[in-house]
Amino acid sequence: MKYLLASSALALTCFGGLAHADDISACLITKTDTNPFFVKMREGAAAKAKELGISLSSYAGKVDGDNESQVAAVETCVANGAKGILITASDTAAITPVLKTARDAGVLVIALDTPLDPADAADATFATDNFQAGLLIGEWAKATLGDKASDAKIAMLDLAISQPSVDVLRDQGFLQGFGIDLGDPNKWGDESDPRIAGHDVTAGNEEGGRKAMENLLITEPDINVVYTINEPAAAGAYEALRAVGKESGVLIVSVDGGCPGVENVANGVIGATSQQYPLQMAALGIEAIKTFADTGEKPAPTEGKDFFDTGVTLITDKPVEGVESITSEEGLKLCWG
Repeated sequence: MKYLLASSALALTCFGGLAHADDISACLITKTDTNPFFVKMREGAAAKAKELGISLSSYAGKVDGDNESQVAAVETCVANGAKGILITASDTAAITPVLKTARDAGVLVIALDTPLDPADAADATFATDNFQAGLLIGEWAKATLGDKASDAKIAMLDLAISQPSVDVLRDQGFLQGFGIDLGDPNKWGDESDPRIAGHDVTAGNEEGGRKAMENLLITEPDINVVYTINEPAAAGAYEALRAVGKESGVLIVSVDGGCPGVENVANGVIGATSQQYPLQMAALGIEAIKTFADTGEKPAPTEGKDFFDTGVTLITDKPVEGVESITSEEGLKLCWG
């Protein structure tokens, strides 16, 4: 491991250097190096790069939100002659000026997991259909409740006040799947359906999920459905419910498909989760860089979408008619982390 210093004097972590003297080099830039999602993404990129004979450098910021380190990483990749950059942006808008510089220099830029703002600031986006991920858990929750869905009390445990695109898409997908009319589909929190007990933010971690759940239980003690942005937030919500003896009879749904989250489905903590595939995302991104280097061809989006869909699958041990799913046992064979 080595450390490069950004011009802002913030440290930028680089995992592995340029390997050998390959003709094609690529960069992977993730938000952090500790989140299992990004660890699996790095594994997928490294394996595919080795298979295709591509020299790969992987970078990460110190913490989620460390845009300055990601900017420094892009600058380093361009200076080193990278043919392509795969990036999960910490700040989807603030990163775009340096990515424009990279593209102007002939570098292929692919956003992984989270679209940039605007989305066309990248040459392509390889990602989970996050709206579909939310839709699946919304449809499952509605079907599971049956007639009781009309009187549901729903807690919405989102990501951040800034409402990044992944946050909005999952939230709005869930609500639509549950049969709730959306307000502005480009933001959450403006819906008028009385079944929504409230929104709170979690920072996508267990402690945030616990605090958000505690806050919403104060205003609505009879919550019986909990939407969570991801599985760590879901685990925190469950702990808050259990602390006040309310864990029974509450449906918790989530998105990610990490191994701890799928185990929580098996253990009855989470009713259903939508599994995404970070390894596949990164591997496909490396393949796209190789094609671009060889032919100049840029990746095309999935038909009918404005991004390349890397897949999502509902995991539950309580399947419902009309919503395709796999079991937690099957999901554990595909999980990450």
